[in-house]
Amino acid sequence: MSDTIREFVLTTLGELNYDTSGVTDSTPLGDGGLELESLSLAEVAMHIEQQYGVQFDDDELEGIGKLTFGEFSTLIGERAQDSAGTGPAA
Repeated sequence: MSDTIREFVLTTLGELNYDTSGVTDSTPLGDGGLELESLSLAEVAMHIEQQYGVQFDDDELEGIGKLTFGEFSTLIGERAQDSAGTGPAA
């Protein structure tokens, strides 16, 4: 499922006008990488919630900005398995 999650997040970022052409698992989401700010992280989190049923509270969003793309994708996958275990939300 992690490749599917990675692709979904990359597509979502692209829709938000972020250049994802050089993104790897080690690319930071925040400073020195994608440069996602809190509003963009909230938008990405909303898309993830709709697709995978995974929620992040406001305090977590600040910390997510310090993760790499790979760490974030892994976190989504772990939470999606914990919350449903069956895949995307309907």
